[in-house]
Amino acid sequence: MLIFLFSMVLALTVFMIFFAVIRKVILPQTSVRQRIFALDQNNAPVPGTTVVKTDGQRKIREIPFMERVVKPAGEHIADTISHMAPKQVLALIEKRLVMAGKAHECTAPQFMVIILIGALSMWFITFTFVGDGNYILIQKVVFLLLGGILGGMMPVACLNTMVQNRQAEIARQLPEVLDLLCVSVQAGLSFDAALSKITDRMKGALISECKRLQEDIRMGMVRRTAMKNLASRCDVQDVSLFMTSVIQAERLGTSMSKTLKNQADNIRERRRQYVKAEAMRAPVKIVFPLVLFIFPALFVVTLVPTLLFLMRNM
Repeated sequence: MLIFLFSMVLALTVFMIFFAVIRKVILPQTSVRQRIFALDQNNAPVPGTTVVKTDGQRKIREIPFMERVVKPAGEHIADTISHMAPKQVLALIEKRLVMAGKAHECTAPQFMVIILIGALSMWFITFTFVGDGNYILIQKVVFLLLGGILGGMMPVACLNTMVQNRQAEIARQLPEVLDLLCVSVQAGLSFDAALSKITDRMKGALISECKRLQEDIRMGMVRRTAMKNLASRCDVQDVSLFMTSVIQAERLGTSMSKTLKNQADNIRERRRQYVKAEAMRAPVKIVFPLVLFIFPALFVVTLVPTLLFLMRNM
């Protein structure tokens, strides 16, 4: 009886949510679409005349369903979440999106919608498998809660993985960029000219951040602020040290070529030490695949013939 009441309350809640979305988003667009269609019928061309149709004009029937219904509904939900969610959470998500390089593809409210969709999807899958199982009510509630939490955490885990991969790419690319900067500045180019040459001929996460740095400076932002913003967007220790050294060199008036040379040697040595540390961790990391995959195969190859021989001679 309790399970039946719980299912009824759940179905009623889902129905009310969908009804509110349809009432707020889809029905106004439907009425507007009907009015536009009526006007379109009234303004139909006279037979025998030619109508020139521009590329920027499309009929309602030619607009895809995603643009007509799904996208406005998602934007409405994202706007509602942006008003309800705490500002600190939205600021943290926005920072992580910037660090992952996805700020131009997804906003913080949209990512909250993705989290909500993941939680509801996983919750529905868990309810499908657990609803008919031989579990007591408290177990079903715990399973549903764990499923919802797991579904909501999956987009966050994917975002953290993208951030880590991007930071690793920036750390790998930084020594090469510094060497090219050092060589270009020693050849007589200014720092901005050398950076422009590098960004025109290279690609990568660090190069895209350097391009944004140049765009900020061209838009009138103070160089010091733009460099600090770059270090904050990357959130890599080597990039922060490099930006701090360049800011100090410009403030104190020291030689830029010497500063870049010292930073290139320093970061190259730090990168070498990091690679050595990772190489020293390799024997420890290989223990688990060795025990799980290699040792059983060796045991089969070495012991199975002996066991078969003993079984035949017994």
